[in-house]
Amino acid sequence: MSNGRGPDSETGLGEYEKIDPPTSFAEQATVTDESIYDEFNDTWPDCWERAAATIDWSEPYECVLPNDEPPFEWFAGGTLNASYNCLDRHIEAGAKNRVAIKWESHLGETRTYTYQDLYREVNEFAAALRAQGVEEDDVVTLYMPMIPELPIAMLACARIGAPHNVVFAGLSADALATRLESADSEYLVTCDGYYRRGNAIFLKSKAEDARLKTPHDLSEMVLVEHLGEAEHLGETQHTYDELVSEHAGAEVAPVDRSADDVLFLIHTSGTTGEPKRVEHVTGGYLAHVTWTSQAVLDLKPGDTYLCTCLLYTSLMAR
Repeated sequence: MSNGRGPDSETGLGEYEKIDPPTSFAEQATVTDESIYDEFNDTWPDCWERAAATIDWSEPYECVLPNDEPPFEWFAGGTLNASYNCLDRHIEAGAKNRVAIKWESHLGETRTYTYQDLYREVNEFAAALRAQGVEEDDVVTLYMPMIPELPIAMLACARIGAPHNVVFAGLSADALATRLESADSEYLVTCDGYYRRGNAIFLKSKAEDARLKTPHDLSEMVLVEHLGEAEHLGETQHTYDELVSEHAGAEVAPVDRSADDVLFLIHTSGTTGEPKRVEHVTGGYLAHVTWTSQAVLDLKPGDTYLCTCLLYTSLMAR
């Protein structure tokens, strides 16, 4: 262990203590050779082939970055599917009974999904979205708290090639309406409500207000009955359980997407002006977060990753 005292310019804590890991622990890390820093400095952008090798491609890319002027096109010519990378390939490798998600609610409720459980429900909801008219490149807005149906909806959208537009559940109806219009989204997945700090927060009413506030027509709204308050559904409103039940056992082939196709979009907070739409593309996003999970977080098969932040800031295909 080595100690250091001094100002921390990034955190502003004033003092800090540096604790080095045991040598035996450091030696078992995924990345142990510090020459990798030189590799990423000296061979850019080809160094990103190392990251691209951590994911599965339907069609291999032809060039890491063919142009050095915007708009940039990473992994040109490559095709892949995010849902396949997050689910199918792990099941094919024998991990179907391994825990994929373990969730605990604000009130202590727990749910556990194996990779096979997750695969089944993602396929069922993907089939349901298609039945509701969602096609490739249609944007599906997800206005949900941190519940298991959120990653299921994300992966279902990715499976059919529909970008998802994630909206923080704490935002108002006005903010949701703005983001629906900005994303040109006709489909909304939300829930009746959730608990936060001991209080019930009702989302269905905010979602319905947002539908009235945006000039953009919403074709369909899917409601997860998280609190059991899904009453008085309109003609274009459906419960999540109803749709999944109707498509029980469905299998949906993952749609090949260009590396440069949009995987999901998110908006900036809007605290300094109108929210700005930010798009994350399939190839670059998956390669970066999967490589980062291995090289920086040092995640390995069988590790448990604790996520207490917003889920959509912490996605990876590992």
